[in-house]
Amino acid sequence: MLIIGAKGFAKEVLEVVHQLNQTDNLAFYDDINEEVNETLYNRFPILKTIEDALVYFKTIDNRFTIGIGNPVLRKKLYDKFIDLGGVFSSTISPFASIGSFGNEIGIGSNIMTGVVITSDVIIKKGSLINLNCTVGHDSIIGEFVELSPGVSISGNCILGDYCVLGTNATVLPKVTIGKNVVVGAGAVINKDVPDNCLVVGIPGKIIKELMPLEF
Repeated sequence: MLIIGAKGFAKEVLEVVHQLNQTDNLAFYDDINEEVNETLYNRFPILKTIEDALVYFKTIDNRFTIGIGNPVLRKKLYDKFIDLGGVFSSTISPFASIGSFGNEIGIGSNIMTGVVITSDVIIKKGSLINLNCTVGHDSIIGEFVELSPGVSISGNCILGDYCVLGTNATVLPKVTIGKNVVVGAGAVINKDVPDNCLVVGIPGKIIKELMPLEF
């Protein structure tokens, strides 16, 4: 598998791949950071050009996952590497607790250590559910959503595409959050939130409108 990114969150994805015992032929991709070496931990190659990625997909493994946490950037990288012929793949920690009934996890999701997902939860394509998050029953997490560590989503909640919820944010039951919403760390969301805004505080309050996304 190719992990897109070679710093920060990509190292946490590496740990999940290690937990799964799937590190054979693993590589990273980073064409941005000049200080990145040729290998990570003197073991895993770091590819730095599209040409290298194409060769990897054609000769070694066509799977990729995204080791970067920004939803908009995740979407752009998804488009880029799908166009190269990559197959978007999930990394799901064996130390996450995922209920046995009614759950659907979309392609390219990153489900990290300590996550609890109960039942009848839908997690759509490319979402990141970070360390020790909980997602309650009958909830829907949209595409390319990022839940930071310790986020708690109660039952019957809906999160729109490209949302970011900060560390330890809480969404109370039966709340719908729109597309492209940023929720501040520690916020408590007790009522519906429209698209394209920044929400902070206890209870959550809209403090800024955001520019709509172009895709």
